[in-house]
Amino acid sequence: MRISIPYYKGVMEADLDAGRVLGAVKARHQEQRTEEQQRQIVAEALREPIESPRLRELAADKQRVLVITSDHTRPMPSAITLPLLLDEIRAGNPQAEIKIIVATGFHRAMTEAEMRQRFGDALFERETILVHDSRDDAGLTRYGTLPSGGELWLNSLVSWADLLVSEGFIEPHFFAGYSGGRKSVLPGISGQATVFYNHNARFLADEHSRVGVLEENPIHRDMEYAAERAGLAFILNVCLNEQKQITYAVAGDRTAAHRKGCEFVRRSTGAKTRTADIVITGNGGYPLDLNIYQSVKCMSGAEAFVRKDGVIIACCSCVDGHGSQGFYDLFKTHGSPRRVMGAILEKAPEDTMADQWQAQVMARVMQKATVILVTDQCDPALIEDFGLLHASDLQSALALADQWMGRESSVLLLPNGVEIIPL
Repeated sequence: MRISIPYYKGVMEADLDAGRVLGAVKARHQEQRTEEQQRQIVAEALREPIESPRLRELAADKQRVLVITSDHTRPMPSAITLPLLLDEIRAGNPQAEIKIIVATGFHRAMTEAEMRQRFGDALFERETILVHDSRDDAGLTRYGTLPSGGELWLNSLVSWADLLVSEGFIEPHFFAGYSGGRKSVLPGISGQATVFYNHNARFLADEHSRVGVLEENPIHRDMEYAAERAGLAFILNVCLNEQKQITYAVAGDRTAAHRKGCEFVRRSTGAKTRTADIVITGNGGYPLDLNIYQSVKCMSGAEAFVRKDGVIIACCSCVDGHGSQGFYDLFKTHGSPRRVMGAILEKAPEDTMADQWQAQVMARVMQKATVILVTDQCDPALIEDFGLLHASDLQSALALADQWMGRESSVLLLPNGVEIIPL
């Protein structure tokens, strides 16, 4: 049989004996949507907000509105959602001063070219769009202390605004449970110290800090508190199919609307676990497969489906390289997943290093299974610095995996490892 895995802006393909394949784990609700249908889904959510007045009512007496949006690492269809969100604000107060802030968390800044591609030239040139910088202490204000004990630093524009709104999308998240909702604030527009504390080793090791889990999740608990302290008054969150088209949308109260969106995602992406010798996965293609740092997400998704000492094949372009110097340095310095994990677990929450959380998850996965990273756009030497194996195409990766597991080994397809919740 011919198998196909989303990769960058296309696919990776290979031939495989059908008798070896246990099946393909994919999300449901993958119906195709036209652009007009997507607009209608969003418009309906804005007309019928969950446990909240309409946004136009909230904006009626507000003069300064701050809208948080996602950065280049998320496939947020802002060209569709953002104009509708802005129209709703201006329907309530045409004179309101609106600023849009890109929630980068601890990621690099979004470039002008990336913003034009995301928002469209007309919106980019018409609106005031700013990019959050978690490292810029002068642009941050302290908002107290997180439930976990960390300091809560947020972009100072939160103090400028008298109405805080966010847009985002909801998918399974490998340690926050789900993306969307409160994540627009923490880590979205939080300071470096706050992001680091929230992503500390103790929290990452907690059994509740897993995909699809919100209850008793210490990372989620801090995020909800940050959104409350920031005064996040209204959210618009969407759910996407494999083509990054909007299939569902929620709007309204930051907690109630987010929970309803999470319920939809769980129904759509929950899959009973079954283990295979080899799991073939990916990050759903562009833009989430741009670097090794983000590729950890599909590796984590495959973790629940691969047997101990099995093989994970991850198809990710990693055209931007490692994606994080701190993440890279941990593996380059310590040399093995076991030593990386040991070094991380020794750190107190206040001593959390840049991007150690991603290294912690990848080290955990690598201690369970051999990981082959499939890319024809990234330096193989860089991949090998992480202790990963490299293959330039999926057929070669399968041949490599068969050397360990045998040609009769079982294979499970997980085309988008980011979107699946193991049940």
